[in-house]
Amino acid sequence: MQERVTFIHSGDIHLGAPFRGLRALSPAWADRLATAIPDAYDAMIQACIDHEVDFLLLAGDVFDTDKPSYAHYRRFLAGLKRLESRHIPVYIIAGNHDPFATWHDIVADLPSNAHLLPSDAPSFSVFRKDGHPCALIAARGFSNMEKGADIAAGMTRAAAERACGVEAPFCIGMLHSGLWMDPYKAPTSEKALLAAGMDYWALGHIHKSYLMPEHDPRIAFCGCVQGRDIKETGPRGCLKATLVQGEPNKVEFIATSQVEWGRVRVDVSECAGSDAVIAACVRAAFAENAGGSCEEMVVRIVLEGATPLHKTLSDPLALEALRKELNESYPSFYCDALVCETEAVRDKAKIASSNTFEGALLRGFASDSDDALLAYLQEEFAARGLTVPRCVASHLDSIAARAEDTALSLLEEGRSR
Repeated sequence: MQERVTFIHSGDIHLGAPFRGLRALSPAWADRLATAIPDAYDAMIQACIDHEVDFLLLAGDVFDTDKPSYAHYRRFLAGLKRLESRHIPVYIIAGNHDPFATWHDIVADLPSNAHLLPSDAPSFSVFRKDGHPCALIAARGFSNMEKGADIAAGMTRAAAERACGVEAPFCIGMLHSGLWMDPYKAPTSEKALLAAGMDYWALGHIHKSYLMPEHDPRIAFCGCVQGRDIKETGPRGCLKATLVQGEPNKVEFIATSQVEWGRVRVDVSECAGSDAVIAACVRAAFAENAGGSCEEMVVRIVLEGATPLHKTLSDPLALEALRKELNESYPSFYCDALVCETEAVRDKAKIASSNTFEGALLRGFASDSDDALLAYLQEEFAARGLTVPRCVASHLDSIAARAEDTALSLLEEGRSR
């Protein structure tokens, strides 16, 4: 019979973290967001129970601060105790938000199934199944490293076997490290991890799930259990890893987020009025939410397209009133920002043929070659100590069109004053 182990790999829970960048919330939404992260943590604990896993790995940043509130501290312990009643061990390391030194007040209250592993050096544990060694766990919490040091140094399968005095079918490493995505936080390298002889590396710190390689993951970031701002869009959760001797690793994403973040663009060129704009935004929000894992969503909406409503939508006060009305239209969606990128309806060909300043401006735009436009951008970027992104060359037409619209809009605004 093939040896097998199944576990949940989680981390970056950030109990106590605020939701960032949100405007004034209704009381209902303020209450909902206040409970979203603790509820996501509970959902991860429930996933451990539902999937009957062998153990749970928490790869750092359980708390968002080195001084968690008593309520969040008790919520965390309650989750561990639920797993204790199911005989599910939990292996925990500290992250950069909740460094090891700040856990001293918590250690005494940890239930018997929870193991807090140190940050100053690698530690090694044995997980036993049916009385036999099943997995060796090599772990080290976040630590500020000297320049050139590797936080994974000394964390190899051979070192785990020596330290534990036994061999096991599986060996798993756990770190809170940004790898190459954040090389200044507890640095190590993909090459070093793959050379360590581990079957699986459970990493925390990067807030998006990431598997390397995808067909047989040996290194994985679990991501965060709940998105906290518009940079953390889409479903968030934890990973269920199943290791079977002689077979590729199987890793399954389990969504735990209670409120998802979304970003949508809405073409309002066919909208006759504000009611139609709101209806188009609600439809777009539903379409975005359809691919998610939970009903509630915070959404940022960008309005685009050529429309007679451009002048109205460009008014910040009108746009804010529209956002508030939109938030009253469907209680499960909250629009945190409504952004206007619409254009006025213009016949550019007619303007370009006219004997006006605007016509001369558009003819001047048309006479510039792509090479000339790119050279101009490179000069302007260089003057500011910047480099033109590589993708710009393939978007010159759209950039030039936006520049034309911006110039015409500014001229129209100047004349209307």
